[in-house]
Amino acid sequence: MKMTEEEFDEKLVETLDGFLLNMAENAEVDLDKFYTMTCLLENLRFFSPVLYGALKDKK
Repeated sequence: MKMTEEEFDEKLVETLDGFLLNMAENAEVDLDKFYTMTCLLENLRFFSPVLYGALKDKK
């Protein structure tokens, strides 16, 4: 299945948002770790075009 960069970005954002939502709803998650993970995932989101290019070139 081929995916355009826009589709990849959309799916990545959807996945990352779902992950953060699940962490936010879990009372056992430490707030400091939640904040750190949020920053990490936001940076990952920023590099979506780079990730798409790396995965596309790999195929």
